[in-house]
Amino acid sequence: MAELLTGAARDERRAAVADLGAALRELVDAAVRTEVAAPDLAAAAAAARRLAAELRAGGRGLFEVASVDDPVAGERWYSPVYGPGSPVAPPLLVESEGGGTVTARVTVPKALEGPPGLAHGGTIATLLDHVLARALRSAGRGGLTATLTVTYRRPVRLGVEHLLHAEVAGTEGRRSTARARIVAADDPGTVLAEGEGLFVALRPEAAAATFAGVDHAPEAWTARS
Repeated sequence: MAELLTGAARDERRAAVADLGAALRELVDAAVRTEVAAPDLAAAAAAARRLAAELRAGGRGLFEVASVDDPVAGERWYSPVYGPGSPVAPPLLVESEGGGTVTARVTVPKALEGPPGLAHGGTIATLLDHVLARALRSAGRGGLTATLTVTYRRPVRLGVEHLLHAEVAGTEGRRSTARARIVAADDPGTVLAEGEGLFVALRPEAAAATFAGVDHAPEAWTARS
């Protein structure tokens, strides 16, 4: 079981995790764009496997939470959406405005391409889903996505900064709804995609069953008083 770090020890490790994550994102970008010769690809693959073996020597289990995380606060440093340590995260930068409203910035990289030059539709849905959930968190609500409806209006282009805005639309018992949109930073008046989600907060017993085997309590997804 990984012990959650706090204070200076966590800050030091988070800085190292973020640095490695940034380097790996550079590597992923290079890998999906390279046209070097096949022998060079083979050499790079061998080097990557050697590095993977070094990192795996100190690995954690599949259900273990990273020592740099704060699950209750929603800080997941290897999140594939925003995690500084993730080699596949765009990453999405979220700012909470409080009271159920958040804004975010993101530039979708080549690794998340769908049609040539455009973000994959699944990537857009993932980004919208995340900011919807963060809007709920800013309102003091927990929960998992029950339904997500995405309306694609115009393409989301690679390499261009985009803005997302999400806000809670309503709550009733353990159920909450939220709405979000994504626009290009240089054209905020044109909506490119919209999302609407229904989120359901888990009862404690349901949370215990859903996260069975996870080594830290899942309070962030449970009903709040």
